[in-house]
Amino acid sequence: MTATPYATADPPKAGPPAPITKAERSLAPDIARGGMLLFIALANVPIHLWGMGLDRYGHNTGQSAADHVALFVEQLLIADRSRPMFAILYGFGIAVMASRMFARGMEPKAVRKILRRRSWWLLAFGFLHAVLLFFGDILAPYGAMGLIALFFVHLSDKSLKKWLWGSIAYVVVVGNTLLAILYTGGSGAPPGDDTLPPYLEQVISGAVASPVGVLALVLTGVFFPLIIAGMMLQRAGWLNHPEDHLPQLKKVFVSGMAVNVLSSLPVALIAVGAWEPDQFMWSSAVYLTLLGGMYAGLGYICGFALLAHKLRGYGRRGIPGALAAVGERSLTSYLLQSFIMAPLLTAWGLGLGEDLGYLGAFGVAAATWAATIVIAVLLDKAGKRGPFEVLLRRLTYGRKRS
Repeated sequence: MTATPYATADPPKAGPPAPITKAERSLAPDIARGGMLLFIALANVPIHLWGMGLDRYGHNTGQSAADHVALFVEQLLIADRSRPMFAILYGFGIAVMASRMFARGMEPKAVRKILRRRSWWLLAFGFLHAVLLFFGDILAPYGAMGLIALFFVHLSDKSLKKWLWGSIAYVVVVGNTLLAILYTGGSGAPPGDDTLPPYLEQVISGAVASPVGVLALVLTGVFFPLIIAGMMLQRAGWLNHPEDHLPQLKKVFVSGMAVNVLSSLPVALIAVGAWEPDQFMWSSAVYLTLLGGMYAGLGYICGFALLAHKLRGYGRRGIPGALAAVGERSLTSYLLQSFIMAPLLTAWGLGLGEDLGYLGAFGVAAATWAATIVIAVLLDKAGKRGPFEVLLRRLTYGRKRS
């Protein structure tokens, strides 16, 4: 049997590791998570809008020129980029957890058991999030992916690379095609019932959307290569020690941004009405942006790693410290976005999203992200972890291990 790639020469210590301390954390992954959460807020906020008509491509009608500019920029640089970033960083996090447990002498079976329990709880968190607040939840799909990723945690680098290229081939030929067809086959939201109270409609929509979304993403496999790539980044040390990989990081960042713009330009033009393709060309444009978004997500993460290296002199102070504080509490910060935006904007809440243009919506998203930064910094200064991080760890390891 191949030795685990995480084995160390240190004496093994019984049991799972204690919570990772601030001194042990790498700055680049936390900054990347903090920046990614802004992308997530901007990508998710249009789903909370209501009261407007939709064009045949699922975009809100009645938008001003400023709204069209804002939407064009979001579609060009943000849309379908946050989920690849999340998947890569999720794979990175799984690899970090596995490496710490392997370093303590735990057997692969025991490591997989703990990661399996954590993944099931993420699935549960995601389902409740989808039902109670936001049908576009991403936690449940990543929990499902985490269950499958257990197979990869102890593989050698050579085996992991084979699975990476195999999963990429599947996504290019099958998965991305299916996902593009799904994206362009409906309005992008679960069908509603105007006869139901708004919040009951949200509950039903979330209860349907969560398992359907999980199943769709598992079958298309679009997150598999991204999660594997995140594991490989952790092993290679690109995010842990960006100073040792600056040429590679710069190359991927620059090429990733080029792919980012070129692959998303068609859907950005569609979004603002500059191009009105038929169904086949629309699906092709979505296929292109989804495929390009996978590499663009990696490019963004490399960009954040370069930023962390450039700001390394500040440590965890100032802007880098604020971004890192959010990144350390990414689960809590992600859920906080829904706690703020959903009741504020939706029809079942205060309803402020009625007829709200894209520019205003993105402003709300940015302000929400800024609020999560303030909360994360206050928690950081108080020496507190995010409450949902504490809860997930307790459910994963048990009270005595939390």
